[in-house]
Amino acid sequence: MTSPEKDTNTMRALQALENSDPSVRLRAALAVGTAPDPLFVDTLVERCAIEPEFSVREMLTWALIRHPPALTVPKLTDQLRSERAQARSQALHTLSKIGDRRAWPALTRALLTDPDDEVARSAWRAAVVLVPPGDEPELADVLATQLGRGTRDTRLSLSRALVALGAVTMPILRAAMTDLDPHVRAHAIATERLARDPDAGVEFAIEEAKRVVALGAIGEEG
Repeated sequence: MTSPEKDTNTMRALQALENSDPSVRLRAALAVGTAPDPLFVDTLVERCAIEPEFSVREMLTWALIRHPPALTVPKLTDQLRSERAQARSQALHTLSKIGDRRAWPALTRALLTDPDDEVARSAWRAAVVLVPPGDEPELADVLATQLGRGTRDTRLSLSRALVALGAVTMPILRAAMTDLDPHVRAHAIATERLARDPDAGVEFAIEEAKRVVALGAIGEEG
């Protein structure tokens, strides 16, 4: 049975998470994480879906990590079906930090190929953390369908995910290097280069891939 004082403090913290001042919300998330309470979990998850400030979202994630996975993981996996992209992205981000493989079945192909780049990137990072031993080849096959996608940051996220899966990705990357799409070929070449030399600059790897593709196109014209 909780004391009236604790109930009052809990209510104040929950209200502060919705304050218009982001610094107040940040402090509230810190306080909630410092003194975890199951009563906070629903509000933390709901706030992650709409919180506009990155630093506050990170603190909300930290606060959720401080609570038992048995309480947080089911709530977060429910968010993966949300129509709100931020709800899906932030839930995936938090699940990757918790690292509980009970969340793995919720990481569907639809999430791994989500049309929203932030959701997809979060799904790739979470999948690499949560994939059960032995399921890496299947995951790599799905991730490879996204080669050539998006901005530099999106491509880098995918490359890092593929590299993190290890040797199972090499045959897939080699096959992608002959893809008809030059963007897929360039991305596959850059990813293979990073796998061989993780310390190589990403820009160097991508520029090298572009040169290889350009040379290939010249050769075909000849």
